[in-house]
Amino acid sequence: MSKINDYISSAIQEFDQISEERKAQLEVITEYVKESLATNGVANLILICTHNSRRSHLSQVWTQVAAHYYGITNVFAYSGGTEATAMFPSAGNALERAGLDILKLSEEKNPVYAIKFDENQPAVIAFSKTFDHPFNPQSNFGAVMTCTHADQNCPVIPGAKRISLPFEDPKAFDGTPQQEEKYDERCRQVARELLYAFSLV
Repeated sequence: MSKINDYISSAIQEFDQISEERKAQLEVITEYVKESLATNGVANLILICTHNSRRSHLSQVWTQVAAHYYGITNVFAYSGGTEATAMFPSAGNALERAGLDILKLSEEKNPVYAIKFDENQPAVIAFSKTFDHPFNPQSNFGAVMTCTHADQNCPVIPGAKRISLPFEDPKAFDGTPQQEEKYDERCRQVARELLYAFSLV
């Protein structure tokens, strides 16, 4: 899976594209992971957006990839929404173009995907669900809000340290000639920023 390593290497060269304000937001994740590993020996993160269809899945995958890349063990990334829909295909397409392998495990309206970033590591399991779904941790996790709508409409998440990290929604370009390009842009931003956060752990 050399393609993903090339993608990661080039994304790391782009840390200078991250604003100081954004770096400060990302460093909240860094500090949460450090503290959770020191206190609990494990760091669980649930990446949350409204429909658990685009940004939260991209963020879940790149959180797991970044932790692995920097050799940080016992970090586990999950995703969820304020409602469940399905992982949008263009999000998966962007991850595939970045070098990940995606296997569709089921065919219902809300399919389950296995997303591999390393042939010797467990796949990230991705499907749309609410943040409090039994698949996800129920306490002692960081709730990373990847969209402002979810941040504003989830006033309380029991058992969680709340972290705000909104990304613009590529959904705005669905059905346009720029659709796949914009998903690639968002995928790259998420990768770059989460690699930055974990480079400091």
